[in-house]
Amino acid sequence: MALPPKPWPTGLCEELEPLVRRVLAPNASPYTFTGTQSYLIGTEQGLTVLDPGPNDPQHLAALEQAIGSAKVTAIACTHTHRDHSPAAAPLAQLTGAPVIGCGAVIIKSDEPRADAPFDLDYTPDHVLEDGECLAGPGWTLTAIATPGHTSNHLCFALNESGALFTGDHVMGWSTSVVAPPDGDMADYLASLDRLYQRDDRIYYPAHGPAITKPKQLVRGMIGHRRQRERQIMRLLEQDSHELAQMVTLMYKGLNEGLIPAASQSVKAHLLDLEQRGLVARSGDIWSAI
Repeated sequence: MALPPKPWPTGLCEELEPLVRRVLAPNASPYTFTGTQSYLIGTEQGLTVLDPGPNDPQHLAALEQAIGSAKVTAIACTHTHRDHSPAAAPLAQLTGAPVIGCGAVIIKSDEPRADAPFDLDYTPDHVLEDGECLAGPGWTLTAIATPGHTSNHLCFALNESGALFTGDHVMGWSTSVVAPPDGDMADYLASLDRLYQRDDRIYYPAHGPAITKPKQLVRGMIGHRRQRERQIMRLLEQDSHELAQMVTLMYKGLNEGLIPAASQSVKAHLLDLEQRGLVARSGDIWSAI
């Protein structure tokens, strides 16, 4: 999806529905669309700030202004990529609210800087389990474990309105990147299927517009991943390939800056197919079985 024309509502507090407001961070990029969207959920008497975003003074000032005199009872994160959780600590210091949400990620891997996209300073006061709730006057947020994009990813359902905050698991502008070793394609597809079984009214993602036809989009995303899987199998049934060769053949005309993300997703598919006994590798060469 192409970027919408400027001006974007960066730093502005937008009311989306009675219990939900949104503030866009100034961190637009090829991976974040127009930026990370932080959500303020609740009322003056009790408010959760979801995905506070990057530790950026301009964004923190915008969040402080949007909070105003409201009582912040929790700061929650869907996951700990650097565009989502670094503002949690300074916002907690500012408001006195605890950081409650996803757990921290610890990556055990021989890959160089496998933890680079993550906020390694993230320290939650309480980690929400699947199905556990945050609540305030007139609202309840239920945590839904949705691993795949990251192992610690949570979505949050606003029970009173039928809204689901989907973080990066389902976005309004692009499919998610699934980057091993922490990202896992089998988990990602299982999490998509879990959301497909739900009846949420609307999705509010961390990037891109609200999703008003959730089931239709999720069904399309599952279909897209299965299509990629079939594409990989066709290539490997014709000949063995290195990962880089496969990406070149599969993503013709792709923006050069997005090639690393495409490579990670293809690798995630290959690892899933390997686990299922459909492909094998010898060194850097992948082959169909």
